[in-house]
Amino acid sequence: MRAARRAAAARGDSGMTAIEFVLLTPVLFFMIFATVQFALYFFADHVAQAAAQAGARKARATADEQPGAWRGEAQDVVDSYIQQLGPQLVLGPDVKMLQPDQNTVGVEIEARVPTVFPGLDLTVHAQSAGPVERFVQEEN
Repeated sequence: MRAARRAAAARGDSGMTAIEFVLLTPVLFFMIFATVQFALYFFADHVAQAAAQAGARKARATADEQPGAWRGEAQDVVDSYIQQLGPQLVLGPDVKMLQPDQNTVGVEIEARVPTVFPGLDLTVHAQSAGPVERFVQEEN
């Protein structure tokens, strides 16, 4: 009698594993893709921020020596950083040189991020600015 009950109970649970697998697999895949998407966004944001900081550093150092040429030099540094660190992660960067006043210069970057999910449109935004470095000789 006990053996018959065990056999009946075993037959009742025979398809549960397959059903659980079918229901949980999409959730597992979504979690994996969401983790990959987060990593892509996070790294692209860091690449854009590093490029903006490097461009602003170059702009701050050269804006006093070469009043108009600093924009091209800062743009070259930003492009170089993006090409070295993440050309596949920072897509179509829109780089703007900032000069709110004569004593401050900076760089602003806005770019798209590759996505794992179709239809998702993510962008990163990075900005770095600071005072122009001026070296003044001491008067005696």
